[in-house]
Amino acid sequence: MTHVARKRFGQHFLVDEGVINEIVRAIGPRPGDALVEIGPGLGAITQPLLERAGKLTVVELDRDLAARLRRNPLLSVVEADVLTVDFAALAAAAGRPLRVVGNLPYNISTPILFHLLASAAQVQDQHFMLQKEVVDRMAAGPGGKDYGRLSVMLQWRYRIEAVLDVPPEAFDPPPRVDSAVVRMEPLPADDSVDAAVLGGLVAVAFSQRRKILRHTLGRWIEQHRPGTPFDLQRRAEEVPVAEYLALARKA
Repeated sequence: MTHVARKRFGQHFLVDEGVINEIVRAIGPRPGDALVEIGPGLGAITQPLLERAGKLTVVELDRDLAARLRRNPLLSVVEADVLTVDFAALAAAAGRPLRVVGNLPYNISTPILFHLLASAAQVQDQHFMLQKEVVDRMAAGPGGKDYGRLSVMLQWRYRIEAVLDVPPEAFDPPPRVDSAVVRMEPLPADDSVDAAVLGGLVAVAFSQRRKILRHTLGRWIEQHRPGTPFDLQRRAEEVPVAEYLALARKA
């Protein structure tokens, strides 16, 4: 039975065999890996992952696709909204860090990335297909137009590398944007950084990108970190991740 892509789920199915092979090669699955695939769809990379790893957990919201996936006894199917899935619990059940992969729905890719942040300590690595613009923002360094809240909040927990550009024609139906595959490797946890504080101060800093930080982050520092030396004559995109982390360290 043919499955028609559902717009409300942001479904674009990968069909280019050459791209599929390159993605699987970049992931490098091995027997025994605790692999979790988000949004397996029609199984474009599911099958080659299974062939190399032997088993796989998949998270699929579409009930018709989930029913189809359950026919494969080597798949453990979690039929749920990925934003409700406890990845730390999956890692605990597997007894090892997760390797998370997926062609993420572009309409909710950023919320998914932030949801996974909480489980970074239970993850070995992540490989995701995303809108290329999002990957550029994730990997951007300070000083450029792509550097922003997403860059800071992900780079403080991951080493991020764009590994493959993917054109629209590699999908059915083709999206209206270029895509890219990103590799995310968790960095050692820094328990001195308060994640909630970091999230708050970064949101304030980038709330008015055109203004110098004296008008935004300056007020936050006066309230939460009075007396802390910090150059407020810069814009938010000029401040390296390390300086934001310094402000967020627990008092």
